[in-house]
Amino acid sequence: MYDVVIVGAGVVGCAIARAISKYQLKSLVLEKENDVCCGTSKANSAIVHAGYDALPETLKGKLNAKANLMFDQLAEELDFPFRRNGSLVLCFDENDKDRLYALKERGEKNGVPDLQIISGDEVRRMEPNVSDKVVAALYAPTGGIVCPFNLTIALAENAKENGVEFNFNSEVTDIHKLDDGFEVKTKDKTIRTKILINAAGVYADQINNKVSAHKFTIIPRKGEYNLFDKYVGNLTDKTLFQLPTKFGKGVLVTPTVDGNLLVGPNAVDIEDKEDVSTTREGLDDIMERASLSIKSLPKGNIITSFSGLRARSEKDDFIIGEVPDVPGFINAAGIESPGLTCAPLIGIMVSDIIRDQLNPKPNENFNPKRKGIVRFNELSLEEKRKMIKERPEYGRIVCRCESVTEGEILDAINRPLGAKDLDGIKRRTRAGAGRCQAGFCISRTMELLHLQLNIPPTEITKFGKASKILVGTNKEFI
Repeated sequence: MYDVVIVGAGVVGCAIARAISKYQLKSLVLEKENDVCCGTSKANSAIVHAGYDALPETLKGKLNAKANLMFDQLAEELDFPFRRNGSLVLCFDENDKDRLYALKERGEKNGVPDLQIISGDEVRRMEPNVSDKVVAALYAPTGGIVCPFNLTIALAENAKENGVEFNFNSEVTDIHKLDDGFEVKTKDKTIRTKILINAAGVYADQINNKVSAHKFTIIPRKGEYNLFDKYVGNLTDKTLFQLPTKFGKGVLVTPTVDGNLLVGPNAVDIEDKEDVSTTREGLDDIMERASLSIKSLPKGNIITSFSGLRARSEKDDFIIGEVPDVPGFINAAGIESPGLTCAPLIGIMVSDIIRDQLNPKPNENFNPKRKGIVRFNELSLEEKRKMIKERPEYGRIVCRCESVTEGEILDAINRPLGAKDLDGIKRRTRAGAGRCQAGFCISRTMELLHLQLNIPPTEITKFGKASKILVGTNKEFI
């Protein structure tokens, strides 16, 4: 019997796990994939939104600005990359300025500090590559960028270190309400829990609808992106939005915390909750629309394209709280943008509900700190020499594009909730995330997985499931 079971190890599930690890609770996270951060959390805009877009009466509007201000302390505690680069909402028509002022007023109601309306010339002095068509912009200094992988992994690792259990490859197949809680079934085990938390992303409707008469539907909204080489990562310093529409915040152009340039997304509602394909039409569309913001986008520097699914509900807002007809069942569903920003505060909201129900004792051994993987390439020459002397594996480069060392990859595999496949290593170290997209480092990375996890090379996958890389090996490799 667990006190709490969380379904889903995305950024929201992991934020809840970390928040409840501050109490003496027997807790478990169930995840259908083989790692954390395998759904919406791994494929999004990586933006820490300032909070001016959502309507003040919505949960999005009430949480966003407050959650935004949590990131400085959170990044310090959990050691993940985060930067307040600021954001600009670009206006291209004098007749639309009233909408820009309305957005500023909404942001102020939401509690966003220091919002300013600036002229097109002021925008171009701030960002010289911005289009001459820009006539004004809303400037939000508190806007930021983050690594969604490292944020989610950091929350999960800290939760794990503070006592939360994680079970992977554990898709929930059935749920039964009991007098004293719930019986949760996966393909290979049955688990009992007092409280069940639904943080299942695009599958949150299926989990909710198994137990509650209060049904809702999650409509996956696909967004496609282009990622550019670091050579053009300084094309803009601020995150550039366009005036939002009913379909979202428009196509953005933004730097990433790792120095790349990101363009996207579009917004297409789909039925298939596993469809993360990209299309020529979609990618052409985001490039055409992004060209409204930037004078010239260097298409020849695109190194990869990807898409992600947003967990949009018909309620068009977050669905957070205990379900009225099922005591002990708590939803954290419909978490679309600005869900990444709001995740830490959602974690606290849900943990407060659990605290009020179970009245647990504080975890006196709770440690809010977590140390991330050393980024060898960012160390000083003196620090590099010292590290190589202590651990020679840091002197062997595996990924040339990102200058990732063998030592970093070994750390990624062997730390709490370590990487089990190529994408897991990429998310933790950026090995394979550079210009050649793992063309150079894949064989050595696979060899390290083979040796560290003691699994045959033919069983190594890109992202679990049916994504094996090899169909056979030679004896020398083995």
